[in-house]
Amino acid sequence: MRIGTGTAILAAATLFAAAGAQAQVVQGGLELRWGDPAPGQRHLAPKFEAALVLDGGARLALDPGQARRGAGDLYALANRRVAVQFSSAKSAGGARGIEAIVPADDPSPARPHGLAGKTDGVATATLGSTRWITVACRFGDIAEEQKPVAFFRSQYGEAAGELGHYWREVSYAKINLAGSDAKGWYALPQPRSHYVTGPADDEKADLTALFNDCTAAADADVDFSQVIGINLMFNGDLDGFAWGGGRCATLDGANRCWSTTWNPPWSFNNLAPLAHEMGHGYGLPHSDNSDGDDDTYDNPWDVMSDSWSNAVRDSTYGSRPKHINIVQRDRLGWIDAARKRTIASGSARTRVTLDYASLAGAGNVQLLLLQTPTSPDPYRGTWYTIEARRPVGAYEGALAGDAVIVHRVGPNYSQEAESQDADVPPANTANNEGSMFKVGELWMSPDGLFTVYVESKTATGFVVVVGPEARVTGGNGQRRRR
Repeated sequence: MRIGTGTAILAAATLFAAAGAQAQVVQGGLELRWGDPAPGQRHLAPKFEAALVLDGGARLALDPGQARRGAGDLYALANRRVAVQFSSAKSAGGARGIEAIVPADDPSPARPHGLAGKTDGVATATLGSTRWITVACRFGDIAEEQKPVAFFRSQYGEAAGELGHYWREVSYAKINLAGSDAKGWYALPQPRSHYVTGPADDEKADLTALFNDCTAAADADVDFSQVIGINLMFNGDLDGFAWGGGRCATLDGANRCWSTTWNPPWSFNNLAPLAHEMGHGYGLPHSDNSDGDDDTYDNPWDVMSDSWSNAVRDSTYGSRPKHINIVQRDRLGWIDAARKRTIASGSARTRVTLDYASLAGAGNVQLLLLQTPTSPDPYRGTWYTIEARRPVGAYEGALAGDAVIVHRVGPNYSQEAESQDADVPPANTANNEGSMFKVGELWMSPDGLFTVYVESKTATGFVVVVGPEARVTGGNGQRRRR
């Protein structure tokens, strides 16, 4: 973890002092972790954990809801050094109350925070070399090694369908995995029952012990100070979940937070769930659809939601990951300013040429932001994002259709992006016609502030007309509303 600069600490102190003299300010690394259930177990709710890791290694569990509200965009602070202002009150779950969370490190040069349009230095771009190391470990009582180490090493390759190629493509070559490697298999010092405890229907994996023992077993062969991410592979099931996010620790003399994943065999046998967990390692939250249920894995336009539906299949690496949606790309700083356009509610009718989100070197807008009126409460408010997708390529080839896709995003990225569905009721999985807006079709935002009319198709995407009255005279296509 990086030591905060005087400017960052002064800003944190000023914010906290204004919030109340009784507040306690504590600094440390911010760990965020998501648990994703195995295929066929979608009745299990995803898990989310947040913790503040102190410099001495102690961990303070954070109430996720309070952490989201205290930070605004909590996910932008993943794996970073932060300052947390605790209140004297307790949360409903018994954790310490949180007043605010701010960065306390030295952020890279500020960039506009994609949806809020503010430049505050909180959101930092993920760019350049992002080297990962795979460490394969076997439980003391399980001998099977499902894949050779060479398989894990090849997953990082640059051929179509491999992770190195995938992350270059989805980031428009903004990041790469050059130098990533794999080591193993290493014997853990304990049987599975030591690391995974509890009744069969409610097991709990000790992610801390799994991380500590697996990295310790590989320490002689791996210089962890040279990587940003660690993919841990285990030869047995964990707690029914694969996990991704961050782990703050001291390895090879470096005290910082690593992007980390914990993968059982069903996860590492397929690139789609592995890419999903790596996305969490980069700080990406889940996406969702607009059906209002508790299942976050029903948006097949984003690998950070539904990894399995509408996925291209690979004989070697199983299900390939589709791209992440335009919201997630913007979170990581991969959308150039020239490829973004914002339209505020109440604006005159505007015609926009929208290129496919998958195009590298696009010449037109790829991210269209629809901005609702500013709310006096920074934790309220809505944005809509418009992008174009089509079933073409090594990862997108099995998408449901060639169309304009709309997502709703909550304030300050504090909520999951939800794909919008014009069908009533919305479909359980957003690969239906109601989630795809094609030529001659119109979408109206639930708040009635925007309509988006798909006017025509181009060689590289669509032309859309946005405004309170986006209807075009002579259009005879189906009009959809939600």
